[in-house]
Amino acid sequence: MRTFRGSAGEVSGSETRDERTSALGWQAGFRRVVLPVSGMKCASCVAHVERALRSVPGVRDASVNLAAGKAVVSYDPRRASLSALAKAVESAGYRVVGPGVERVDREREMRGQARAFVLSAVLTAPLVLPMLGHIAGIHPRMPWALDSPRVQFVLGTLVQVLVGGKFFARGWYGAVRGAPNMDSLVVLGTSAAYLYSVAATFVTGGDVYYEASAGILTMVTLGRLLETVARGRTSRAVEKLMDLQPPRATVVTAEGETEVPLEEVRVGDHLLVRPGERIPVDGVIRAGNSAVDESMLTGESVPVDKGPGDEVIGGTVNRFGSFVFEATRVGGETALARIVFMVEEAQASKAPVQRLADAVSAYFVPAVMAVAVATFAGWMSATGDVGRAVLSATAVLVIACPCALGLATPTAIMVGTGRAAEGGILVRGAEWLERARDVTTVVFDKTGTLTRGEPSVSDVVPAAGTDPRRVLAAAAAAEQASEHPLGRAIFGHARSSGLEIPPATEFQAVPGEGVRALVEWDGSKTAVTVGTVAFLAASGVDTTSLAGEAATLEDRGRTVAGVAVDGRPVGLIGLADT
Repeated sequence: MRTFRGSAGEVSGSETRDERTSALGWQAGFRRVVLPVSGMKCASCVAHVERALRSVPGVRDASVNLAAGKAVVSYDPRRASLSALAKAVESAGYRVVGPGVERVDREREMRGQARAFVLSAVLTAPLVLPMLGHIAGIHPRMPWALDSPRVQFVLGTLVQVLVGGKFFARGWYGAVRGAPNMDSLVVLGTSAAYLYSVAATFVTGGDVYYEASAGILTMVTLGRLLETVARGRTSRAVEKLMDLQPPRATVVTAEGETEVPLEEVRVGDHLLVRPGERIPVDGVIRAGNSAVDESMLTGESVPVDKGPGDEVIGGTVNRFGSFVFEATRVGGETALARIVFMVEEAQASKAPVQRLADAVSAYFVPAVMAVAVATFAGWMSATGDVGRAVLSATAVLVIACPCALGLATPTAIMVGTGRAAEGGILVRGAEWLERARDVTTVVFDKTGTLTRGEPSVSDVVPAAGTDPRRVLAAAAAAEQASEHPLGRAIFGHARSSGLEIPPATEFQAVPGEGVRALVEWDGSKTAVTVGTVAFLAASGVDTTSLAGEAATLEDRGRTVAGVAVDGRPVGLIGLADT
């Protein structure tokens, strides 16, 4: 994530160098940035923002996702800048939100819409309920004042001003700029019904339709609230990915250890990671040994043993053992940042059907206005009833609002890519989601995709003349002090099997190899060694009798742990992520 400052204020975006053709088909040599855009309400807004961004010199292409509230821009950094992109969005009547503001901005918008809906519903209910009762054949006794057009005028005006004010500001702004949007349709429809009713109340007399203008604003406000809630839910996938990176890191210098914000970590810094902590950035271990849970990246539940010279990835979990590593990639260059960017880019990409919908939407609003005018003229010509003509034209304006047209596909893309990201599946773009309907066969290339996510004992193979329960009990006794997931799996399996596990002392763990311990068995202390076959051999155990069975287990995809008691091999334990 990078922050930029321009005349539009501070803006932020996830940025990456376009080193090869991207999922959206953009060419190499350009930069791509994902910008959170606030204020978009319909497919027409998408068209306006895209048109404004593409007008900036140096911009190759721009793709805006209404449901995500994001714009992905490919641009030449020698000719265009982030501040120029922010200015273009601002000139179109929208804004690029600043760092850390996106979630706060969405929550603020949600609270405001909720208050507006409650207020509108309370003021509209006295106007609408009598009408609904008459339609249903029920004629409730209402307070006499509600039959007064002047009282209805007060209620309708309050809704029109307090709730409809934002629609009017955005709608007229779009119309004046020659780019009418959904708000323009809402403004025209409600204003027609409201102004006709005002004229009937104070000048001409006749029926009034305050319930129509107030009801429309109430329902549209509810729709906006539901859209904002849906956007918030579908954005959580990216937020969960970003939360995998710890906010602070421990830097090791000649003066000692210092905890600093993650943003202050630089390439070349030496960082300390303790057991249970997430690794802050990508790097290479310089001192110490451990086992790192990389399941968030690979899907494999078995931790990977790490030592000096091994690479570690930011966002993965250090299971046990402390180590110091040198930062090699920070900020937007880390593997996790690139994954986040890929998900954001996929969510903002457009499937072919969505490009068609956006193209239609660009001409939709003017066409609807023309149809509404024709409807008004037709009804006036046929009936001469101004009220009937106004209501018919209003119905055309309101029903034709292209909300669903602009929201259906991008919302589906956001939900699909977001749910996939939560499950560890990265989708490169919307086009691939659309193509997925034609998939007939799925091929998996790694076990971590299909397994429970934790190792368990699958096989206990005793040596000749040895009780398998004794093999398992001996291994569990030696592993009971271990923090390694394989050791915990052996210990847990023995306990669940009802075995009595003797105490052990002088526990010693060799990272990546195995463990040794003295087990108090039958009144005496017995040396037990558990680990790889190579570890047993290095400990002086003759593993010749275990080699064949070990190879068989490995061929079946098992992780093999050999068990030796007092220097004699007693069996093998196979572990797997089932």
